Amino acid sequence: MIFTVVILIFASMITRLAAKQLDILLGEFPAIALLGPRQVGKTTLAKLLVKKHRKDILYFDLESDADVAKLKDPEFIFNEYKDHCIILDEVQRVPKLFSQLRPIIDNYRKPGRFILTGSASPDLVKGVSESLAGRIAFNELAPINLVEAKKSQISLQQHWFRGGFPLALTAADDQAFIRWTENFIRTYIERDLSLLFGVKLQEKLIRNFWFMLAANNGGIWNSETYGRSLGISGPTIKRYLDFLEGAFLVRQLPAWFVNTNKRLVKSPKVYLRDSGLLHVINRVSSISNLPLNIGVGASWEGYVIEQIFQLKPAHIDLYYYRTHHGAECDVLLVNGITPILAIEIKYSSSPVLSKGFYTVMEDLKLPEGWVIIPKGSPSKLHATIQCSNLIDFLEDKLQQL
Repeated sequence: MIFTVVILIFASMITRLAAKQLDILLGEFPAIALLGPRQVGKTTLAKLLVKKHRKDILYFDLESDADVAKLKDPEFIFNEYKDHCIILDEVQRVPKLFSQLRPIIDNYRKPGRFILTGSASPDLVKGVSESLAGRIAFNELAPINLVEAKKSQISLQQHWFRGGFPLALTAADDQAFIRWTENFIRTYIERDLSLLFGVKLQEKLIRNFWFMLAANNGGIWNSETYGRSLGISGPTIKRYLDFLEGAFLVRQLPAWFVNTNKRLVKSPKVYLRDSGLLHVINRVSSISNLPLNIGVGASWEGYVIEQIFQLKPAHIDLYYYRTHHGAECDVLLVNGITPILAIEIKYSSSPVLSKGFYTVMEDLKLPEGWVIIPKGSPSKLHATIQCSNLIDFLEDKLQQL
């Protein structure tokens, strides 16, 4: 019991990079929407930030019937506690609150009055955009990234294997990590997804879909192929994919097909966002077994892409590029409509590039390309192609774009 408490304390002490931006927003906007998957630390971070601002907290868990009952007259409650910071946890469960908050904020427009947390982006963003435009700021809290883990003396190997959910990352050992993750997956399948989106999802179908996505991590999306395998229509399985993406569990990496006359692949690639979830679903039992797993290359690719997504400058967008004639790169960084950098991701200490990567450089007239590997000193593979370990790329090159 004591050891469990220590783990919880350690997990809450990992410094989140999002805290700085949220701290600024809390002093500027009447309401903040903090979005992200379950168990990622949204409520903990919100309470820590409010405490820093020396404000009293009024907290409502909107998955609790008792707390929902307390808000039968939200206008009265919110006005009675208008000098508190009111945290509405899992606010997508009571969408009518969005419209009720608008006049309350307008009557007493003071920064930091409300923090709304949510685990389902489509419902939350839709409700807020319709009711609270101009009154609210958005921020996503993703699982702990590699830069945050490094600052807490957590190695790349541990972070890659366990992923970024705080209680999984800081578990006592690999078996404890696997137990936590298995229960997290089971809870999502059996209860949370249906609650989040207000629909009845088939538990067995969702479970099989998760296993298929994990087995094909980084594969090009084809609704009909997945639909035939699961015995449902293409549009239905696409709807299930949208639910998983809306719950911040999968990411679709779009294909780049602007400003070129090449015959290009246009369907997105699909990745499980958290590498720890991926490894447990694929039955990888320890860090030492990961390099031997048949899916290690796809795992490393998805892990690197997620870290780049989390840490990239806001003006940079991510795509992949592939022609029908074999030219391809794993990641294409784009500024507006201008490709600026091609990236190849290799799980190797001595990477070898295919002709297709050089063709991408020529097709898109890119000034430079990068190859990202797990570890090793930076080196030149070609006059315009640099090889780097992941942490150096994230902390140096990516921040210069």
